[in-house]
Amino acid sequence: MSSPESTVDEVPYVEHLGDSRQYWRDIILGVNDGLVSMFLLVAGVVGGGLDTKSVLLTGIAGAIAGAVSMGVGEYIATKSQEEVFEREIALEREHLEHHRDREIAELKDLFRDTGLKGDIVNEVVDAYDKDDEALMNIMMALEFGVLDHTRRSPYVAMAASAALFLAGSMTSVLPFAFSVTPNTGLFWAAVGSSIALFLVGALKTWATKGNWLRSGGENFLLATAGAVLSYYVGDLYQRTFG
Repeated sequence: MSSPESTVDEVPYVEHLGDSRQYWRDIILGVNDGLVSMFLLVAGVVGGGLDTKSVLLTGIAGAIAGAVSMGVGEYIATKSQEEVFEREIALEREHLEHHRDREIAELKDLFRDTGLKGDIVNEVVDAYDKDDEALMNIMMALEFGVLDHTRRSPYVAMAASAALFLAGSMTSVLPFAFSVTPNTGLFWAAVGSSIALFLVGALKTWATKGNWLRSGGENFLLATAGAVLSYYVGDLYQRTFG
C-alpha cells in the first residue's frame, strides 16, 4: 500500500522585504529623479544651443543642486513625520495612563475593523491589557500604522535620496565630459539614461512582483516623452532668442 502523497503543489516561502521596505520610496525616487530630471535638463540646454562645456557645467551644477535638494527635502519631510509620531505616541501614553477605559474601548473597535468578531475581541484586548508595553505597541500599530522597527530614519532617507539622485544624474552628465559635440553627448546621454531608466523600472518589480517589462517600458516612455518636450522647448528658445 503506497503512502499518501500531497496532490497540492507546494508554494515556496518568499521572505518579505523587511526593514528596507520603508526606504524603497527614497531609493526609487532618488535614482529615477536623477535620471529623468538631468536628462531633461541636458536635452533642453542642448536644444537651446549651448556648447559642450556649457552643457557639462549646467549638468554638474544641476546634479549637485538636485542631490542637495533631494537630501534636504527628504530629511525635513521624514524628520517632521517622526516628530508628529513622537507627539502622537506621547499623547497615547498619556491617554493610556489617564483614560485607559476609553482607549481599551477604542482598541476593541480597531480589532473589529480588522475582522475579529464576538467574544474573541474581548479575549484579545484583555490579553494586551495585562502588559502596558504590548498595549502601547498594538495601539501604535493599529492607530498610527507604525512600530519602532518600521520607522524611518531622517539620516538614512537623506543619504539614500541624495546619493542615488547623484548616481542617476551621471548617465546624462558624463558624456559631456569628453570632447564630443553637444548632439553626440546628448545621444550617449540618451542611450545611457534609457537603459538605466528601463532597468530601474524593471528592478522595482523585484519588490512589487509586477511585470518587469511593463514597468521598465513605462519608465522609459514617460522619461523619453519629457526629454523630447524639453529639447524642443530649448530649440524654440534658440530660434526665438538665439
